[in-house]
Amino acid sequence: MFKEGDMAVYPAHGVGEIQAIETKNMAGLEQSFYVIKIIDSAMVVMIPCNSSEKVGLRAIASPADADKVFDILKQTDVEIVQQPWNQRYREYMEKIKTGSIFEIAAVLRDLFLLQHDKELSFGERKMVDTAKSLLVTEIALAHQADEDEVAKQIDEIFVVA
Repeated sequence: MFKEGDMAVYPAHGVGEIQAIETKNMAGLEQSFYVIKIIDSAMVVMIPCNSSEKVGLRAIASPADADKVFDILKQTDVEIVQQPWNQRYREYMEKIKTGSIFEIAAVLRDLFLLQHDKELSFGERKMVDTAKSLLVTEIALAHQADEDEVAKQIDEIFVVA
C-alpha cells in the first residue's frame, strides 16, 4: 500500500509520485484511486488501489537491485536470436511493459549489442531511449543520485563493451 508522497513505478510509463489517494463513486461503487504524476512526462494517471498490483504498480527498486542492473548491462556473452525487427520490437515492448527493472535492462543491453551487428530500426532506436530513460530515473532514485551521473555510468558501460 502506498501513501501520498511515495514514489512508485508504473510499467511502461516510469517513475511517478503518488500525489493523492482519492475516493470516487464509479457506477454506484466507492473506489479508491492512486493519483500518480509520472516524472518524465508530467502525465497524471489514476490507478484503482485494489488492482494496483495487478497492473504492476510497484515500489522503487532497492539500491541492491539497482546495482544488479549494472551487472545485466555489462553482460556481453548473451545470444541475440536472429528475427525480423518487428517481431523483436514486439518482444522487447512486452518486456518493457512488465515494469521489471531487470527486463528493461536486458532490453537495453540486447539492443546495444545488436547495434554492433546491424543498424537498428527507428522503433528500436526509440526503444533504446525509452529503456535508458526508465532505468536512469529509477536507479537515480534508488541511489539518491543525480540522473545525469547515472546516465553517464550507463553510457560508460556501453563504450567499454
